[in-house]
Amino acid sequence: MTLVCYQPPAVGNWQGRTDGEEPGVLRWHQVIRPVNLEREPLPALAQGQKGIAFLGFASDEGVRRNKGRTGAVEGPAALRKACSGFPVHFSGHILADAGTIACDGRQLEMAQDALAATVSHILGSGYLPVLFGGGHEITYGHEKGIRRFFGDKAQTGIINFDAHFDIREPDENGPSSGTGFWQIAQERQAEKIPFHYLALGIQQNSNTPKLFETAEAFGADHLPASLFQQKYHERLISAIQAFIQRTDHIYLTTCLDVFAAPYAPGVSATAYNGLVPDALFLDCFRTVLRSGKLAGTDIAELNPSLDQDQRTARLAASLVFETVMNYFTR
Repeated sequence: MTLVCYQPPAVGNWQGRTDGEEPGVLRWHQVIRPVNLEREPLPALAQGQKGIAFLGFASDEGVRRNKGRTGAVEGPAALRKACSGFPVHFSGHILADAGTIACDGRQLEMAQDALAATVSHILGSGYLPVLFGGGHEITYGHEKGIRRFFGDKAQTGIINFDAHFDIREPDENGPSSGTGFWQIAQERQAEKIPFHYLALGIQQNSNTPKLFETAEAFGADHLPASLFQQKYHERLISAIQAFIQRTDHIYLTTCLDVFAAPYAPGVSATAYNGLVPDALFLDCFRTVLRSGKLAGTDIAELNPSLDQDQRTARLAASLVFETVMNYFTR
C-alpha cells in the first residue's frame, strides 16, 4: 500500500515494565504488533478473532488555523507511551500499531485525505480503527474514511464528546480543528445523505449563538455539560441509545477539552467546569462502545506540552483501555 504523509510505527513508542513472559503478567507493549502498512498488510484475522489497529494523526495545523495553542502534534506518541504499561486482559485477539499519518508543514488537507484512505484500508482488513490525535481536525479525515468504506447508503452516526460543536464555517485560513462537522454536514447535504450528529458535553460559554443556530439548521442533536449529573443519568443514556438506534454505524470521537481542567490540563482550550470522568461519564461512553455499531473511534486534542503529571495523557489512555476491553470482550 502506497501512502503519503505516512510514518511507520516506531518500536520505541511501546516500552514499559516487564514482569515476565507468561500470559498472566503480559502488558500491551509486549503484545502490540507493529505493522508498516507500506510494506505489509495487517495480520489476517482467524474466525472469531478480532483486531484493533491504532493509528496516529500527528497534526496541529488545524489548531493553529483555529487560533489555538499548538502542541497536539506530539499527542500520538504521548498516548502510545501512556498505553504501553496496561495489563493484557484479553486473549486470542490482535492489537496492532499501524503507524502515523503526519501533517507535513501546513498540508492539512493532504494529511486528511491520507488519513481517510488509511482508515478505509484498516476497516477493509477487518480491524477497528482507533486513532490517536492530534488536533480535532482528525474528525474530517476519519469520518471520510469510514464513509468511503461503508458507502453513502449506510446511516453513519457521529457521536462527539466535546465542549465545542466544531461546526464553524471555514474562514480565509481554510478548514481547521473547529470546522470538521460543518464540512461533513455540507458534503452530506450535497449528496442528500442524512447528517446524524450528537454532541455531548456542550458548553454554553464556549459556543456562540451562531454555532447553536448552525447546529440546529443542520439538524444536529446536543446535550449540554450541565446534564452530566447523576440525577439525569436515565435521560442521558436514553438519548444516546435513541440516537444509536437511528444509525447503522457509529463514529465516536472524544475531544479531551470536554473534561474539567483538573483532569485534562493538556488541551488547547481548558474547561474549568467540564465533565468529570466518573461513573456517569463512563456509563455514557460504554453505552456507545457496547452498541455493536462502532465503526471507528479517536481521541483528539492531547497536547503533551501543556499537560501536568501526564494527567491528560493518562485520562486519554484510560479511554483507549475501555475501548479495547469492550471491543474484545463484547
